[in-house]
Amino acid sequence: MAKDRSLEWVEYTRVNARVTKAKERVVTELGLSIIVNGRHFATAMITPMMEKEFIVGHLFGQGIIENAADIKSIKLKENTAEVTLLKKDKAERSPEIHSDFRVSREDIFGGVNAILKSKIYAETEAIHSAGLFKRGAEPLCIAEDVGRHNALDKVIGYALINRVDFRDTFAASTGRMVSEMVSKVCRANIPVVATKTAVTGLAVDIGQRCGLTIIGFVRDIGMKIAKDSDISIATERGMKIYTNPQRILY
Repeated sequence: MAKDRSLEWVEYTRVNARVTKAKERVVTELGLSIIVNGRHFATAMITPMMEKEFIVGHLFGQGIIENAADIKSIKLKENTAEVTLLKKDKAERSPEIHSDFRVSREDIFGGVNAILKSKIYAETEAIHSAGLFKRGAEPLCIAEDVGRHNALDKVIGYALINRVDFRDTFAASTGRMVSEMVSKVCRANIPVVATKTAVTGLAVDIGQRCGLTIIGFVRDIGMKIAKDSDISIATERGMKIYTNPQRILY
């Protein structure tokens, strides 16, 4: 069994009524160097799990590949990934959602609730989660990473490797829906994305142009809501649908 490298022990000084020495586990963050066809492409700071899925999703999100079949091989050694691509002409395209997918608001609550059940977050409060779901909030993949972009890349990479039809899925994230996040979802042809938190104006513009349904502030009863230094508990259900609400069944 491979060693779990996602958490590591650190020492710290606890200061409350007394000053004491203690140890706890924190989320690991490392630099993964990605070498594409012999040339350095990027160094990404990631949590070391689902590295292959991250690489595939990241290259897809950056427009380097169109699908997993464009990759001849991925060789992982320590903190370096050597990627060999098949020689193909790169075709530029503008992302546009082509899907008649519709999903219930109950499934949206179910998907967001599913990615909030992270054991690593419960222990460290330092991890983001993303997930890809079918109708009925059936999870196809749930991934975690210190970066919200990385978690989404891992989910998309998993789906590409396993040839999932994105048109019949929805995505969920614990992170803000900013322009780059939304662009990745549009490029994957995922028709619906939901988050427990905020959406930016540019993200809304992109979602409208590509036909994506963007849902923010998904709050179920009992969900913890962080505001500044306070944490409140949601007492009623709600969500904000920013674009293309016709895909959501009430």
